[in-house]
Amino acid sequence: MLNRFPLHTRILLVLLALLPIYFLIAAFGTRIGIFGWKFGLLTMTLGGGVILLGLLALVALVSLVITLRAKPRRGGLLAVAILGLLLPLGAGALFAAAGAKGAANPIHDISTDTANPPAFSEGTMAAREAAGANPLADYQTPLGQIPFWQDKGLSPELAVKSHAQIITDRADRPAPLPLGGASKAEGVAAVAAAMGQMGLGDIRSDPETGMVEGVATTFWFGFRDDVVARVGETQIDFRSVSRVGASDLGANTARILELREKTQGLLGAASR
Repeated sequence: MLNRFPLHTRILLVLLALLPIYFLIAAFGTRIGIFGWKFGLLTMTLGGGVILLGLLALVALVSLVITLRAKPRRGGLLAVAILGLLLPLGAGALFAAAGAKGAANPIHDISTDTANPPAFSEGTMAAREAAGANPLADYQTPLGQIPFWQDKGLSPELAVKSHAQIITDRADRPAPLPLGGASKAEGVAAVAAAMGQMGLGDIRSDPETGMVEGVATTFWFGFRDDVVARVGETQIDFRSVSRVGASDLGANTARILELREKTQGLLGAASR
C-alpha cells in the first residue's frame, strides 16, 4: 500500500507510526521495570526522543518542499508533510513547558509544616532505601550545602535558599487543614479515605499516633511518591515526597492540595 506514495512520504509515514510506539515503550518499559527511570526518561525520552523528533521534522520539511514543487500538487501528501512538522513543534512546546515548570518547582519534597514536616514510618523509609530513592530533605539547610543538590546546577539565588524558604515563597503553598470540631480519629479516617479516592496504594493509618501514609504512582513511567499526613489535636499536616528526580514539576504541591480538599470534604462542616 505504501508503494503508491513517493519515497519521502513513505519514510515520513513510517516515522509517524514509530513515534508513539517509541514513547510508549519508554514510558511503560520504565513503569513495568524493564529498565530504570533514568534510561526511560532521560536516555530514551529526552535523549533519543528529541533526536527522533528532529529527524521527523527534517524529513517532513523535505517532504513538504518536494510536495509543494510537484505538479500536480497532491493534497494528501501535503497534509502528511504538514502533520509531520506540527508534531515535533507540539512536542517541543510540551518539552519547553515542562522545562519552565521544572524551573518554577525546583524541589521534590513539599510539606504544610516547614518547621517540623511530618515524618515517614520505618516501613516507608525502608521502601525508599530499597528503591534507591532520594534522601529526605533537611528543610532548614540551604540547598547549596546539601550533597544531593550540589551537582544539580543550582542558580546562586536558589543555592542559598532552604526547602522551608522555597515552600514559603510559593504562591500556592499548601496550608494545614484545621480539624475544627472533628476528632483525631475522624481526621485519620478521612485522610485514609481521601487517599483511597485519589488512587493511592499501600495506605496505612495509625489512629493512636495520627499518622496516615500512602504511595502515589504516576500513570506514565510509574514514578512513585510517598505521602504522609499527621493528624494532631487541632490540625492535619501533609507531606508528599518524590522518590526520584530533583524537580517534581509541581506534582507534590498539587497532590497535597487535592488531598487536603478531599479530606476537608469528607470531614464536612466539622473541619471549618
